[in-house]
Amino acid sequence: MTLLALPTARQEEWRWADMGALKAAAEAPQHETGIDAASLFLDIEGPRLLFVDGRFEPAHSRPGPVQITQQVATTDHPLGSLTDGEGWSLHLGKEHAALTVQVVHLGTGGESHVPARLMLAEDAVASVVETYAGSGWANRLTILCLERGARLMRSVRLLQSEGFVSLRDEAEVGEAASLVSIFLGAGGMGSRIDGSLLVNGKGGFAEMGGALLTSGTQRQEAAVAVRHDALEGTSRQIWRAVAADKSVASLAARVEVARGAQQTDGEQSLRGLLLQRSATVNLKPELEIFADDVKCAHGATVGELDKMALFYLESRGIDRARAQALLTRAFVGDALARIGEDAVREAFAADAEAWLDTAL
Repeated sequence: MTLLALPTARQEEWRWADMGALKAAAEAPQHETGIDAASLFLDIEGPRLLFVDGRFEPAHSRPGPVQITQQVATTDHPLGSLTDGEGWSLHLGKEHAALTVQVVHLGTGGESHVPARLMLAEDAVASVVETYAGSGWANRLTILCLERGARLMRSVRLLQSEGFVSLRDEAEVGEAASLVSIFLGAGGMGSRIDGSLLVNGKGGFAEMGGALLTSGTQRQEAAVAVRHDALEGTSRQIWRAVAADKSVASLAARVEVARGAQQTDGEQSLRGLLLQRSATVNLKPELEIFADDVKCAHGATVGELDKMALFYLESRGIDRARAQALLTRAFVGDALARIGEDAVREAFAADAEAWLDTAL
């Protein structure tokens, strides 16, 4: 019944999505992963949640202020709407300063659906780090609401060795609030990162970006739309894609500026790097502007490693493989540098480094 409700490549917004890999992951038999769930948590103080095949695992968790609750998926998104059931929610006031929550999703095969809801009251500050590992189809819906002056740093790493991860984020950013969401796809799974961000408070800031690293015949995709409905809003969509072998990475970024959203500052930067010419990177930036006092820009480029830069490094005694790794790391690091916490940023950089060691 779940598979019957899936979108198809005939729909424009899903034309690059790998629904075949999603279906195969959903139907895959369960098997032991051999992964120690504890090793997936970073050495950071704060609440920890472990979900195994979409079910909360209390033995390896310490929820703190996070609640495990039954939720109804309040979305019309075709994948997000499937996530009714047990999930997690976090409601923070300004007394919770700099709280870091870690959530690990471990799959052993088949499909799992988990909803999440994050509500940050006025001036609340929090960080959420999510990790996906194992196999199967992990389908998640995250609803975010940031009230006046709230700040949330969200860092998500996709490390599943196989299967598929589909993420749907729906966020509202209030007056002077800040939401930064950074994603890293560095596993062997297929993926679809789907975001809808609404900046509806004066001076609100929303950012959603990251890096997708693909190899073999893998396909990963991100599709994000940011809508500005208020004065002096700012948004950033900074994405990097690295594709090797016959893999495909696709990035679609959209900014909508409503008629009354004057003095909006919106930026999109989509860049793709082909490690071999047999790989593919698809980029689709879009701007729709109805206000006349705005600063919006987008850029989209796909290319190979700079031959002059490679020559320069090799002329300084660095072998070609090492030179390629240095340039690729710098390319990816441009997006991961947006992560505000040192320990989290270093973990993401290590994940990217591990991928480079196998791809180059």
